Amino acid sequence: MSVQEDKIKVLVEKRAQARLGGGEKAIQKQHDKGKYTARERIAMLLDEGSFEEIDMFVTHRCYNFGMEKKQFLGDGVVTGSGTIDGRLVYVFAQDFTVNAGSLSETLALKICKVMDLAMKVGAPVIGLNDSGGARIQEGVNALAGYAEIFERNILASGVIPQISGIFGPCAGGAVYSPALTDFTLMMENTSYMFLTGPKVVKTVLGEVVTEEQLGGASVHGSKSGVTHFTASTEEEAIAMLRKLMSYIPQNNKEKTPVVPCTDPIDRMEDALNEIIPDNPNAPYDMYQVIAGVVDNGEFFEVQPNFAKNIIIGFARFNGETVGIVANQPSQMAGVLDSNSSRKGARFVRFCDCFNIPLVTLVDVPGFLPGTGQEYNAVILHGAKLLYAFGECTVPKVTVTLRKSYGGSHIVMSCKQLRGDINYAWPSAEIAVMGASGAAAVLYAKEAKAAQEAALAEGKSEDEAKAAMKAVMAEKEKEYSDLFANPYTAAKYGYIDDVIEPRNTRFRIIRALAQLRDKKLTLPEKKHGNIPL
Repeated sequence: MSVQEDKIKVLVEKRAQARLGGGEKAIQKQHDKGKYTARERIAMLLDEGSFEEIDMFVTHRCYNFGMEKKQFLGDGVVTGSGTIDGRLVYVFAQDFTVNAGSLSETLALKICKVMDLAMKVGAPVIGLNDSGGARIQEGVNALAGYAEIFERNILASGVIPQISGIFGPCAGGAVYSPALTDFTLMMENTSYMFLTGPKVVKTVLGEVVTEEQLGGASVHGSKSGVTHFTASTEEEAIAMLRKLMSYIPQNNKEKTPVVPCTDPIDRMEDALNEIIPDNPNAPYDMYQVIAGVVDNGEFFEVQPNFAKNIIIGFARFNGETVGIVANQPSQMAGVLDSNSSRKGARFVRFCDCFNIPLVTLVDVPGFLPGTGQEYNAVILHGAKLLYAFGECTVPKVTVTLRKSYGGSHIVMSCKQLRGDINYAWPSAEIAVMGASGAAAVLYAKEAKAAQEAALAEGKSEDEAKAAMKAVMAEKEKEYSDLFANPYTAAKYGYIDDVIEPRNTRFRIIRALAQLRDKKLTLPEKKHGNIPL
């Protein structure tokens, strides 16, 4: 065997060694937990045969606490690039079989390298997290590694899409990188995220809580809103990540992918003409409206279990991606509150970053009242949604289906927040408040006078109350006739057209087509100061 053949043999052996990560026993242990390895996850995520690995032979530089005896090629993270549906992405996947995927100085440098490459070429980054946290043996070097990653997350924000999949532990400082990315997915029952674990919580607060109760996927998917998606199996999770990628562009300079549309753009959806109940306080399901207007009824929802009174997600109109923001009348009557406001605001800002037009479906009676909301800074959270829509420069099409009252009317992409095309159904009610509330404010004295006059005439208490109610009913109707319709707003140009519900799909597609080449710039500044 020649010298060259010997060297090639060494290379092949080293590659095989690197691909084993922490070794066959460690891999089996990972499988026994029902989890895939880092390399298996990458193989599922990327198009077959497309993965190009870098830094396969990197090892750590730590000699503290016997770490020199725990050297593994790759040092606990697999990094590189590949394609999803033929489009370039950069990936890193933490390898739990190597020192529990703990973050070392060199592991961080590997992640930073792929992030730097992604920024150079304008491609998304997907990080698959499965790590025991900072490598304690490396001390401050591990902390510095986290900070290097966070800085790149910040600089890449709004430039390239960043997506995090949490496939195992993610605790302490490690949680901040996913929090800085655009979308986070968590595994049900096998992943968790928290700053301080159950032991610290018990020591400091005396509170006994499990990892799942403290930071599991169900908690972050429904209570905190930290995660955008949850999955019950890793196969489902990977499929969700691939589907998400199909809706978003490579970077902030590109348009979204366009797919062939088989759904007629002029399709009428007759059911929409009947969907609004006769009772203005009765609920209906906004998902039916969304399914009735988007291509083939396909809607990829974001944060489906958090703040259900607002719906956000991706769909297509005539093959082109849009972001949808919609109030949900079947949940809390569709009111806005702190959680729904920040949920909507962050999604609007993502769409604005990456050239994704927005379609807003409005049926909102107001903001949720009470001390709970006021103490939770609903003013600031509501202002986030207001700021997001007002700052947004992508095409914006708004359709008001029913209620649109007061401040909530303003923050849901109204004309004065530079809404481009604002439509309304004939059932739309655009006013400062509902008719009963308005009448109570405007005509309380008249109603009271009617009651007192009835009593002065010797009528009974019940008859006097009836007289007062009659006045209120008359005034409510008067207010309702004046404002509980779309035509007053249309008279002032705040609504561009009143449309037939069944024709909504066609009108949205036409509006988006005329706005395709929209150009709008913000005043020159370093950046705004969004209410936080």
